[in-house]
Amino acid sequence: MGKPKLGKRKHPKKVEVEEKEDEVNMLPPSRKSDEPIPKKDRWINRQRVLVLASRGINHRDRHLMRDIKTLMPHHREESKMERSKTLGVLNEMCTMKHCNKAILFEGRRKMDLYMWIANVPEGPSVKFFVENVHTMGELKMTGNCLKGSRPLLSFDPNFSQLPHLKLLRELLTQVFGVPNFHPKSQPFVDHVYTFAYMDKRIWFRNFQILSEDGALVEIGPRFVLNPVKIFDGSFGGVALWENPDYVSPARYRQMIRKQASTRYENRIGQKLTREAKRPEKAYKADETDEVYCVNPTKKATMIASQENEESSDDSSEDEEDVEQNDDNEEIDESSDENSSD
Repeated sequence: MGKPKLGKRKHPKKVEVEEKEDEVNMLPPSRKSDEPIPKKDRWINRQRVLVLASRGINHRDRHLMRDIKTLMPHHREESKMERSKTLGVLNEMCTMKHCNKAILFEGRRKMDLYMWIANVPEGPSVKFFVENVHTMGELKMTGNCLKGSRPLLSFDPNFSQLPHLKLLRELLTQVFGVPNFHPKSQPFVDHVYTFAYMDKRIWFRNFQILSEDGALVEIGPRFVLNPVKIFDGSFGGVALWENPDYVSPARYRQMIRKQASTRYENRIGQKLTREAKRPEKAYKADETDEVYCVNPTKKATMIASQENEESSDDSSEDEEDVEQNDDNEEIDESSDENSSD
């Protein structure tokens, strides 16, 4: 005899599963005090910033990167990028680290520092030239704030007028703003970041809030961002905006050297023209010009001393004349006596 076929019972299983799910989701009527309170997922803004540098930066730039990491609890570290790799590799690195923002410090010639800020992977991305770098340890600021606390972001009114500054404001807000309820952040607001637009550059300052009346003290670091280009993609793409007033540091140093060489050539040329125009015969000096150049008392004493010297010379000449006359008379008398004899 064959085995009897069993019919499929679909509806009772569904009912049992639904009942079990309801039982799992139901809270117990009582709980012990030692049990932890279930946490609610309030960390909605999940911004993660990958901060790294390329090989070739100097010690000051490395200290600046360390200070920025200290100010941003939502950052993630990465080892230095090799020079042989292109900027497109950063998109893959951000994907592996689960980061949607990136900051790259690119050093050139051990002197120049460029900063890339990008939104990964869609874009946009901005290239800055960093100037006037001063770190926390260098400035020895008196201010101090809680590590990991959330900052206030203060932007200049120019950031709401110019179109490219509007884009930069949104990008800087997403990068430097610490997300609310971040696991590594502290629930305090005790410092403020200021972004001021002046001289066609962005000036960054970090201040501690001392009291409610608005008293501030600077913490550091401080640096100046000179925007170079804005791209529509992440670390590349079509250039949306380019700074027409930007001059590369290598070009600037070349201009300074050229000015120094022209200054030397101009000095030599002026010397030759001055020698060519020099008169052969000089004009006689006027004695009355010295009256207004020398102190009157000193001039009077000089004149008096000159007169005394002249009078003494005259008296000595008179004495010599008298002596010569006496000698002549003696010679005449001797000659008369000889003639009489």
